[in-house]
Order: sequence, then C-alpha cells, then structure tokens
Amino acid sequence: MVIDDPGVKAEVEAAFAAYEVALNANDVPVLEDLFRDDPRTIRYGIGENLYGMDAIRAFRRARAPQGLARTIFETVITTYGSDMATAMTLFRREGAPGKLGRQSQTWVRFPEGWKVVAAHVSLIAAV
Repeated sequence: MVIDDPGVKAEVEAAFAAYEVALNANDVPVLEDLFRDDPRTIRYGIGENLYGMDAIRAFRRARAPQGLARTIFETVITTYGSDMATAMTLFRREGAPGKLGRQSQTWVRFPEGWKVVAAHVSLIAAV
C-alpha cells in the first residue's frame, strides 16, 4: 500500500479545501454533496451525534449560518492507497474565545468522487 501518494493526496487536499470554503460560507448544498449520502455516514458534532445522511442533512439545513467562519491550522491529511484518507485539523472561531476546535474526517473515493464517511468535531479549552 502506498501512503501519501502525491497525486491522491492532492485530490483529497482539494476536496478538503472545498469543504472548508463551503463550511465558512454555509454553502449547505456543497456540504451535503461532500458527505456520502448513506445511512452509515456518521458525524459527531460539538453538541450532536448524527447517524446517517438524513440526520446530517437535517442538522445542516436547520443550523444558524452565523458564527461558522473559522481559521484552521495544523491540518494533516494522510492517504492510504488510492481510495481512503484521513483529514485532521485544529481550528479557532472568533465567537469561541478560549476554545480550540478539533475536526477529524475519513474520506473515501467513490465513483462519484471523494466523500466524507465519518467526521468528528469537538471543542476543548485552549492552552
């Protein structure tokens, strides 16, 4: 298995960047498209546990669009073979002083492109 093949990594980095742009703009259709439309897709959020794309879709559509902008740093994207990757990042939001956000995503390549199949977002006290 090839880990971090440059071409595969570039593809996942582009998908991750598209997710970040969509998140900051609250572009719900793009956010929904980047997650695998499947009942097995999971997103653990700061205050919610979402099982299946229907639950993720309902959450995104009901969420207030204010306060979503963030600054990411220490992003680590690792690819495993040509069809699976993880993306980990830290983030800060202006509206959450003293807090450090953490996000992890598992990406899988499907015929329709790279999709998130599992995600976890949490906040901890900044040190």
